[in-house]
Order: sequence, then C-alpha cells, then structure tokens
Amino acid sequence: MSFTGKVAIVTGASSGIGATTAKALAREGAKVVLVDKDADKLEEVAKECEQHGNKPLTITADVTKDEDVRTIVKNTIDNFRQLDVLVNNVGIARYASFLDKNLMQDFDLLMNTNLRSMVYLTHLAAPYLIKTKGNVVNNSSIAALRVVGEFEGPYSVTKAGVSHFTRCVALDLAPHGVRVNEVAPGGTNTNILENAGIPNGDELWEEFIKEHTVLKKMSEPEEIADLILFLASDKARSITGSTYVCDNGTLLL
Repeated sequence: MSFTGKVAIVTGASSGIGATTAKALAREGAKVVLVDKDADKLEEVAKECEQHGNKPLTITADVTKDEDVRTIVKNTIDNFRQLDVLVNNVGIARYASFLDKNLMQDFDLLMNTNLRSMVYLTHLAAPYLIKTKGNVVNNSSIAALRVVGEFEGPYSVTKAGVSHFTRCVALDLAPHGVRVNEVAPGGTNTNILENAGIPNGDELWEEFIKEHTVLKKMSEPEEIADLILFLASDKARSITGSTYVCDNGTLLL
C-alpha cells in the first residue's frame, strides 16, 4: 500500500495506535502531520517517521480547543499544500457512572475530545479532501456497538456518536468522491487505561482478555494500524460508511 505523494494528518500521534499509524504511513511514503498535546513524545515519533525519508510536520495542539483545530488544518495546508488522508485517532477514556456527582465534567471532556473535535476537524478538512478525492478514517471502539463493562456508559455514548457520525458524514461526502470509514478496536495494548488514571491497569487488561475475548489475547497497535492503512488506501476504494472491528472476538460473547 503506497502512500507516496500523499499527505496524512494523524491525531493522538504521540503514542499507541496513533504513533504506530503515523510511523506506518511514513514507512509507506506519506508526508505525515503529527498532532498531539505531548510535544516531547511527538518529537520522538517524528524522529522515527523521518527515518523513512519525509520530514513530518508536528503540531502541538489540544483538539478540544477550536483555535487549535483550525491551526491543524491551516499549518498542514501552508506546509504541504494538500491533504489526502485524515486519521481521527485521538480519544480518551473516563470510567464513570451516570449517577456520579461529577458526571457532566467527565461527560463533557469525553464528548469534546472523542466526538466534537472529530466533527470539527473533519468539517475543516473536508474542502481539501474533496480536492484530492481523499478519505477519513475514524478510530472508535467496540464500545460504540455494545457496553462491554461497568462504568463505561459515558465513554460508550461518545464512541457510538463517532460510529454514527462516520456513517452520516460518509453519506455527505460521497458525492464529492471522499470516503469515510471507522475502525472499532477491542482491548488493545496501549496506555489508554494509564492515561485515564485507572489503577492496576495491567490486571484489568488480563481480566478483560480472560473474560471478554474468544481468542484469549489482546490486539497490538500494529494490527489496528494495518486496518487504518487498508481503509485509507486505494485497496479500499469501494468502501465507505463502514465499521471494521478488531476485537479478538469480544462481540461474539
């Protein structure tokens, strides 16, 4: 899957699925725009991407801030004059009950990060994707399809929003030749639990694998990146509005 001559934005690119996807795109020849709040980790990923030939553009941004989202698109076009692929990967987890006293604080943060930022960035990127007949890949979760654990309700609601947004915007952009698809990972070996402030994250993952996967294993970020690159490539030229699940059989249980 060659991305030579293509420009790709990857949000949440400092670690996990985002960093792995960015490096895979760079390896396949893409000019990559790396977006994240963590400037130091972003630079580490940029150095690895640059080893494959093209110097990436790094943008330190908080996607919950509209001004930062506008900067992402502006800096990309100013530097590369085009946009071919948008990977909306950034996302956070907060485990809470709808009965929690601080529900709305957590819910607003989840919604603004996981869904609203994705809608706004796609909205701003769309005119440039139309010019290149490019595409969008949204990173969601199997939580969009089923509540897979206690206290995941607010998180699941935002991911369900991502899933339906993918279908809605795919329909809007299809007449312009722009495809929009979604990947829905299950348990994946990233630092999402650590970033969510969940104690004993490793133990929780082990329990999840034992009880909630039929293959009795966790996905690696490379597996999700492979799916993203496939959907962003010409090999998927007839696919739009689709959700691709990679969950080791969680939804079978």
